[in-house]
Amino acid sequence: MKRRTFRAEGARVGRPVAEAVAAELGLPEEQARGLVDVGAVYVAGRRCRDAKARLSAGQVVAVVLEEGGQSPLAEAAPAPSFQVLHEDAEVIAVDKPAGLPAQPTEARVGASLVDQVGAYLGREAGLVHRLDRETSGVTVFGKTPQATSALAAEFREGRARKRYVATTGPGLPSSGTVDLPLSKDPARPGRWRASRAANGIPALTFFRTLYAGPDFCVVELLPQTGRTHQLRAHLTALGAPILGDSRYGGARSAAGVDAPRCLLHAQALELGHPRTGAPLRLEARVPEDLLRFFARAGIEVPRGAIPTSLEEA
Repeated sequence: MKRRTFRAEGARVGRPVAEAVAAELGLPEEQARGLVDVGAVYVAGRRCRDAKARLSAGQVVAVVLEEGGQSPLAEAAPAPSFQVLHEDAEVIAVDKPAGLPAQPTEARVGASLVDQVGAYLGREAGLVHRLDRETSGVTVFGKTPQATSALAAEFREGRARKRYVATTGPGLPSSGTVDLPLSKDPARPGRWRASRAANGIPALTFFRTLYAGPDFCVVELLPQTGRTHQLRAHLTALGAPILGDSRYGGARSAAGVDAPRCLLHAQALELGHPRTGAPLRLEARVPEDLLRFFARAGIEVPRGAIPTSLEEA
């Protein structure tokens, strides 16, 4: 049996069980509620089937992740399917749906994206970069070892250009650069902090605010490095966490529109083709949960070539 155990401390005190489990495991709250519903969550040693029950200080929560080699939700939560954006002899690019992990994890519920793409291809898919579970958008895989190695070099050597879009809390300036280093937050496991006060790893993000209103902002993000939780931590450091990002304090709604997950989308990717070297530009349609905020703001999704600087944006 595999299980994850944590204690209700700090921000977890007073939170609903499902919300705390979702934050601890990095799951969408719907899947966390499913774990509660099937009896896989124990609070203070007793099975808890009330997803809204609030935690008291010091209570220990145990979540059964796997029993008999199978997830408690293996039958209840089939993995969502992906859309193929581009495929040739060396490369396959897909639009990863929100809620699907990029690769198998200890808290795995259903298949991961790499599992699904491998099943589609009938052989192993070469994973070269990853999106967070709740992040949607463009993901590329190599179809041969040589292609996988070449694609990985595009990311490692900084040649891959990426454009994300997100909805955040209010208060962002019109544009800017964030170069705060990132380090694991010792006070909040699972989070990264953007600060010069710690000995962190370098991280650089350009951003352009497409809409700034009293309730929310819509922002174009151009990460120049590819660090874990980089965009989430940098936006939090600016005082405007991504809507729906419970781990970083993002609001659950704005202007009467719900944010059911961390509203971050990898909208476009440009990199060299592993065989020909020719530019390969990939775009993934913005999903409905995020597109509603573009509609509310009355703005269009950015298209075309990905800027290399704020001056080009």
